Amino acid sequence: MDVGLLAVSLYEGLVFGLVTIGVYLTFRVLTFPDLSVDGTFPLGGAIAAVLIVSGVNPFLATLAAFGGGLAAGLVTGLLNTKLRISALLSGILMMVALYSVNLRIMGRANIPLLREITSFDMVARILGVHNGVGLSIGFVLVVVAIFVAGLNWFLRTEVGLALRATGDNEQMVRSLGSNTNKNVLLGCAISNGLVALTGALVAQNQGFSDIGMGIGMIVMGLASVIIGEGVFHPKSITSILLACLGGTFLYRLFLNVALRLGMPPGDLKLVTAVLVIIVLAVPHIRKKVRGEWLPPAVRM
Repeated sequence: MDVGLLAVSLYEGLVFGLVTIGVYLTFRVLTFPDLSVDGTFPLGGAIAAVLIVSGVNPFLATLAAFGGGLAAGLVTGLLNTKLRISALLSGILMMVALYSVNLRIMGRANIPLLREITSFDMVARILGVHNGVGLSIGFVLVVVAIFVAGLNWFLRTEVGLALRATGDNEQMVRSLGSNTNKNVLLGCAISNGLVALTGALVAQNQGFSDIGMGIGMIVMGLASVIIGEGVFHPKSITSILLACLGGTFLYRLFLNVALRLGMPPGDLKLVTAVLVIIVLAVPHIRKKVRGEWLPPAVRM
C-alpha cells in the first residue's frame, strides 16, 4: 500500500480520533445522543481562525476553541437537565443554533489561513523542520496523547467513575448520592470540547475554516466507534480510548482507498451511511439466523 496514503490516514485517524472519543463519551458512556457535534466542530475552527487572523498566538487560539466547545456542550446539557428537553432534541437545537453562531463569529462563510502563522507552522519553526505530513502527524500525536492520557486518568477517578455509571444506571448513581445532572453536563462539555479542538486543528492544517466543515461529523464519529468496538473488542477504559483511535484510522483509510480507486467524493457520505448500517445490522441478522429473541427496536 502507498506510504503516503497510510501517512495521511494516520494523521486523519489521530486528529479525528478526538471527535470519535467525544462521540463515545456521549453516545456510549452517557447514553446521550448528542447531535450538536456537527455544530461544535466548525465552532472550533471558527474561533481559532478569527483569533489567528486577529494576531492571537495560534496555541492560545486553539485553547480558546477548546473552551468554546466546552461552553457549547454545557449549553446542550443544560437544555436537557434544566429545561427537560430530550437529549436528541437538545443536540439538534444546539446544532441549528451554532450554524448562525459560527457565521456571526466568522462574519462570512469562509476564512483563509494560508498566509497566517498556525500552530503547525510554529512547531515547524521551533523544531527547524519543514511543515509537512510528518510534522502534522508528530504534532497531532502529542496533542492526542496528552488528552487521551488525561481522559484515561480522569475516567478512573471518583467523578469519572460516577460519570461512567450515569449512562448505565442513573437511578443507582442518584441513590449513591452523586448528582447525575452534573455528570451529564460534564460529559457533554468534555465531548464537545474535544470536537471543537479537532475543528481548530483541522482548520489550521487545511488552511481555512468553513461554515460547512462539520457536516457529517456525527456519522463519522459513530462509524469509527462502531468499527473500533467491532475490530478491537476493548474491555478496559484504556483499550476503549485506543480502540476509538484505531477505528477512526481504519475508517479514514477505507475512505482514502475508495477515493484512490476513483470513487466520486460526493458519494463518500452515502458509503459512510451504508457502512454504518451494515455494521449495526450484522449482529441482529446473526441473532435472527440463530433464532434468538430480539427486543423491539429503540424508538428514542
